[in-house]
Amino acid sequence: MPRVVSLYLPTWPTDRLRKAARTSASPVKGAARPVVIFLREAARDVVTAVDAQARTRGLYPGLDLTQARILAADLVAIPADPVADRVGLERLATWAVQRYSPVVAPDGDDGLLLDITGVAHLHGGETRLLETLLARVRRFGLAARAAVADTPAAAWAVARHGAADLSIIPPGGTREALADLPVAALRLPSNIFDGLRLLGIERIAALYPLPRAPLVLRFGPAIALRLDQALGRAAEPLQPFLPPDVPQVRLAFVEPLLTAESLTAAMESLVATLCRKLGAAGRGVRRLDLLFRRVDGVDCFIRIGTAAPTRDGRHLMRLLAEKLGTVEPGFGVEVMILLALRTDPLGAQQIAGRLGGEVPVPDMAALVDRLVARLGAGRVYRLAPVESDVPERAVGRIAPLARPGGKAWPAHLPRPARLLKNPEPVETLGLLPDHPPVRFTWRGRHFDIRKADGPERVHGEWWKARDEVIAIRDYFQVEDVQGRRFWLFRRGDGATPATGSMRWFIHGFFG
Repeated sequence: MPRVVSLYLPTWPTDRLRKAARTSASPVKGAARPVVIFLREAARDVVTAVDAQARTRGLYPGLDLTQARILAADLVAIPADPVADRVGLERLATWAVQRYSPVVAPDGDDGLLLDITGVAHLHGGETRLLETLLARVRRFGLAARAAVADTPAAAWAVARHGAADLSIIPPGGTREALADLPVAALRLPSNIFDGLRLLGIERIAALYPLPRAPLVLRFGPAIALRLDQALGRAAEPLQPFLPPDVPQVRLAFVEPLLTAESLTAAMESLVATLCRKLGAAGRGVRRLDLLFRRVDGVDCFIRIGTAAPTRDGRHLMRLLAEKLGTVEPGFGVEVMILLALRTDPLGAQQIAGRLGGEVPVPDMAALVDRLVARLGAGRVYRLAPVESDVPERAVGRIAPLARPGGKAWPAHLPRPARLLKNPEPVETLGLLPDHPPVRFTWRGRHFDIRKADGPERVHGEWWKARDEVIAIRDYFQVEDVQGRRFWLFRRGDGATPATGSMRWFIHGFFG
């Protein structure tokens, strides 16, 4: 089922001006006064946008500028600049395309629509996606609200007329979510809205039981169309914004494509053309999006990433083919667009036949890319040392092809091949304070210890947690009668209760 996010920027024009004023001279720079945007219409100046402070003074779009100055004598009035507003919104759309979804469309003059079908899980789910989206947009200095629903119209309505700044309408819950919203949330012309008010219809729920024929006869087809779009009965395809400075290739088909074979052939043509473009520019792909525009107006897409810049067409085709099965062509695909959303410099490379019998260095990037395509980005990584004496903090994850940071684990302090994520308690039999156990029980199994080495004393990191100021762990390498080697530790020094609970734990395994 499609899922669409509506990002609403209620004070976009004034927020854009304040953001631009940080790096340039502007009347709104550092101003604590209310700000409005006005436009010359006929013989008068009309307010077209207000900031939050102006709204608290009773100012609103549509007000005459002279009246606005009467209500707020310290008003800052700036002439409207629709071109700059549109350019700024397109820059925000480019950012959203690169970070969240390849299907992003500017929504009027004060918002964006994002098709997140099939990508929400990459951001931790819909709730996490909306939370991070709002947080980042607000860090830009923009007031924002957001909602996700099954249709663009429903998301638009809830984002602008819902009670919360962040709203998630569950799949199939559109009808209930729209019921209590005003009919203005259906994006109706003002004359239809006024006519419905005269009939006492103020909420969308009041339209549900009414027969369509009288409504269409009296108000025209707009009201039925808008209601059907909101409820998902009528299609409302998004027109994706394609960043103009992003390398891209487009193919349109006279006959819609339906089979995997025809889609693969089209992909090969697109990839070959894009790689030639990138080769001429000396660039390599790091992130690639392939959009499939269906005849019913629905857009599907594939997104892949690479660990290192590349323009190897065969490698890119393998990565795209891994995800082609997730594309549902419906009644056919009429347009395919391939976009290189992120590229990095990539010079000439020798791809075959090294001189002098030189042994080629294995290229791990292709293997990493295929593993990521199959397993997911978060499941392919390398382990790297981290400066910490506490074992579970002394290792971290880095990108598969990231360069080592120069740190290394101490060679004189052996560490187990496998470290448990969380130490697990064991029951032990032994002498205190400095002796290792002679027997321990872990997960219901008994292990008799034949040899032991230690202790290695590890102090807590007092600068990270208060309860570690005098905390101590004593680690022992132990070997049982069957030759299995374990890494055990005791919390505390064996004598002073303040240093730890004196309980024993298993933390890892050698060999």
